[in-house]
Amino acid sequence: CGDGLTPRAVRQLRDMGLEDEVAGRSHRYSGLRSVAFGRELEMPWPDHPEFPDYGYTITRHDLDAMVASHAEKAGAVIWQGTEAVEPLAAAGAAGGAIVRDADRGTTTTVRARYTIVADGSLSRFGRALGSKRDKSYPQGMAIRGYFASPRHDDAYIESHLDIRDRNGEVVPGYGWIFPLGDGRVNVGVGLLSTENRWKGMNTTKLMEEFVHFAPRSWCISPETALSEPTGGRLPMGLAVGPRVGADYLLAGDAAGVINPFNGEGIAYAWETGRLAAEVVAGALEAGDSSLLSEYERRLDAEYADYYRVARAFVRAIANPRLMRATVGAGMLAPPVMKGVLRIMANLCRPETNRPPELTYRLLLKVASEIVAHRPPTAPLGTTRTS
Repeated sequence: CGDGLTPRAVRQLRDMGLEDEVAGRSHRYSGLRSVAFGRELEMPWPDHPEFPDYGYTITRHDLDAMVASHAEKAGAVIWQGTEAVEPLAAAGAAGGAIVRDADRGTTTTVRARYTIVADGSLSRFGRALGSKRDKSYPQGMAIRGYFASPRHDDAYIESHLDIRDRNGEVVPGYGWIFPLGDGRVNVGVGLLSTENRWKGMNTTKLMEEFVHFAPRSWCISPETALSEPTGGRLPMGLAVGPRVGADYLLAGDAAGVINPFNGEGIAYAWETGRLAAEVVAGALEAGDSSLLSEYERRLDAEYADYYRVARAFVRAIANPRLMRATVGAGMLAPPVMKGVLRIMANLCRPETNRPPELTYRLLLKVASEIVAHRPPTAPLGTTRTS
């Protein structure tokens, strides 16, 4: 995780009543600095009636602790140091979970009327229930580490779209540097499965090249490293399904809801967790488990069109020549890049007819035409594969 919270994530913190607490223990930043082909472009977060024009950076260690404590104060019971290792019922239903306490070496049976599966991108629990990733969908792979830096309180998070190795050759993927405001920066690299050189790519080596490539002003080097880099795979664009079972729902990374445009996962984890909670609350109130199907309809209404455009976009930029041409041209046209930022951060305003919104509608039309003429793929249960 890059430890960056976009305006969408801040909106969720605000609605949870947590923004003030997070603001007091995090670094507030103004927008994104895009770096490519020897140029830099600073782009403040755009204005929006529902989302703020700023973000925060905070480690997931601290952020998750705050969110968990907030849930506990609201009545949730939290078990630390435990893992829900498998469902109680057969495939298609959960029935609750078998929970293991590694330190004590004990297991506990927890029965539940409804279960929300939110155990991350690997989601062993989800796989035990029959969920799987559609391999035709894009998947990300990322690795990151912490470094000491004099620019730890920079006003912008930084994204590098044109990474080169020590010989000056272009390497696949993109890099980021996110200031944390506490003496550290989060530095990482990401790669998409649509990239031709995805297979066999050594992300540790890619990280080493980016550390060597990063601007010297950040003072990023093996000597300033504060941790060993860690990483993982990121299922994107509603890639995982089925997301609804007889008595359970999948949310967050376990449901593959990471944004393919920018690799953001935390905002969508909170948003889908919120949707899942609302649907389960409705099913409990009505005493009707069939209402769980409403979750899929709401996911579809919220994300299907946007992720269709995002999936088409990442397939298109897998062509290195097209990627260089579009990014190179965009860096020369700040208004265009700012419009692209609005689309990629999912901050368009549907009620307006400004260039970013008109561009998005055009992209949606093109993506829909591509899907309409593509041979159908096998569905993932209730998951739409368009």
